[in-house]
Amino acid sequence: MQQIDFRAMGCQMMAAVDSESAEARHALDSVPIWFEEWEQVLSRFRANSELSQANRNSGNWVTVSQTLWDVFQLGRIAAEKSDGLVNPTMLQALEAAGYDRSFELVQTSFATISLGRSVTADWRDIAIDAEKRAVKLPPGLRMDLGGVAKGWAADEAARRLAEFGPALVDAGGDVAVCSSDTANTRFPIGVASPVQPNENIDVVMIANGGVATSGRDYRHWIHNGKKQHHIIDPRTSRPAVTDIMTATVIAPNAREAEVAAKVAYILGSSAGLAWIESQDGVAAMLVLENNDIMCSSRFMQHSWQATAAESSHPQPPIAP
Repeated sequence: MQQIDFRAMGCQMMAAVDSESAEARHALDSVPIWFEEWEQVLSRFRANSELSQANRNSGNWVTVSQTLWDVFQLGRIAAEKSDGLVNPTMLQALEAAGYDRSFELVQTSFATISLGRSVTADWRDIAIDAEKRAVKLPPGLRMDLGGVAKGWAADEAARRLAEFGPALVDAGGDVAVCSSDTANTRFPIGVASPVQPNENIDVVMIANGGVATSGRDYRHWIHNGKKQHHIIDPRTSRPAVTDIMTATVIAPNAREAEVAAKVAYILGSSAGLAWIESQDGVAAMLVLENNDIMCSSRFMQHSWQATAAESSHPQPPIAP
């Protein structure tokens, strides 16, 4: 097993390949380069990124790169699938909550920001021209592809690495695992405790798919005297009020896991768990504000705890 650790997209990243070959090492060394290229397209925090340029050109048709087009389409699919609970047009609401700069700077800079006039348009009003690969944002509307972009990047990097062996990419908690159907590698992925630092509630074993966690245990701050976090409820345009502390979701890929975790979190434990149960191939563990834990019916099939009694290795595996 070879791995590389680096920072990108404001997060600590890790990529690993179950191979000792020189080709796998070369591919791993390329992963930070891939993320830098994607960040230059997709980051809302870089003034010269392609996304930022498109946002500045709202009201006009803009031809975009294949990368931005693909991730934008994933954002639209997420909005449709979640009935708008996760959508790419929450940038103004994020800024209003104080998340107007990269997260590591949020708590150290409290400059008053000017949001401009209110925009009533939403993701349904974005015009697209597939033949020209062009988008037209309503005047004043700006996009944040955020979690969808990070999940997509994890999936894409894992897919590329899987050419050299079973691969895992951890993009700041959005984890993608990709391996061939004949590979016998299952990666252990820890479900971190939101109240006990450096401890896992459980470890899930994944051969192919994605794992993502949404919550306010880490990305929170004080803005205008109030505690804020980064998960916006589009129904109120404010940080979601919910009984969930963290929602960890297993899905067919990291981008779907990222979206599903946010939906579950925003809906709250009862409606969120019901929504998870309605999604094919999706499982979840919810940690509530009162520290209770709720799991969907499919979660335990991935859990190390569920199979430990039958295993010849009773100790939990080491998980990232």
